[in-house]
Amino acid sequence: MSDLFISNLPPGVTAATPVEKRLLAEYGAMFVAQGVTVPNNIVFRDEEEVSEFQARIHISHDKIGGADMELQSAAMDALLKAEIVAEQKGLSISPRDSDSARRSYRDTVELWASRVEPALDHWESEQRLDRKDAERIRSLSPYEQVPVILQLEEDGIYFAKDLSKSIIYSVAPPGASQHLSLLAFDIKEHANENVRAILARHFWFQTVVSDLPHFTYLGVEENELPNLGLKNIENGGRTFWIPDIQI
Repeated sequence: MSDLFISNLPPGVTAATPVEKRLLAEYGAMFVAQGVTVPNNIVFRDEEEVSEFQARIHISHDKIGGADMELQSAAMDALLKAEIVAEQKGLSISPRDSDSARRSYRDTVELWASRVEPALDHWESEQRLDRKDAERIRSLSPYEQVPVILQLEEDGIYFAKDLSKSIIYSVAPPGASQHLSLLAFDIKEHANENVRAILARHFWFQTVVSDLPHFTYLGVEENELPNLGLKNIENGGRTFWIPDIQI
């Protein structure tokens, strides 16, 4: 891992297992966000941990694109300012869906199950999994399922919606979503480069290459991001800022 990225992580955030390293590489940009509160662990284990974290952060409730949304206060303030600038230029910034900002742990579990259950049925019908193994996976908690499923994917038993790639390119594992920390927002107008530029000037950046509508509040100017241990990659004409990590 980059020593610079590690030095900017909050106390307690360590990647002790291969799964944690992979999740930190995929979703970890938010852990170096400035002026906000970030979790002190890479993944929340359950609803209790999420509720405890969300209860101690400063949350603002406001309308974005006419829809009621909740974000950490600094993130909301910046997004509202970006929305005003966009409107002045004849553009819009609006949520992609009703769960574009804050999510509960249950929300992430439901999204996870929407990929896992059909995949288990499929691979059982293809005889790549036997019924006993499929039922064992179903009996695990969502937190316990993650390493098991990622291990199966090493053998080509994929759990993304189209069954052709890893589940982490389709949905964040329960407890790993940036939406749980209220530092992420899914934007309907994400394809508009002018909208992306306005968001970047207000400290909102794309940080998950596999999730195009997804933006993360990082709290600093773009030219400061490398000092936090983030590196930029270009993909499809977009700039993504991701942790400088080797996994």
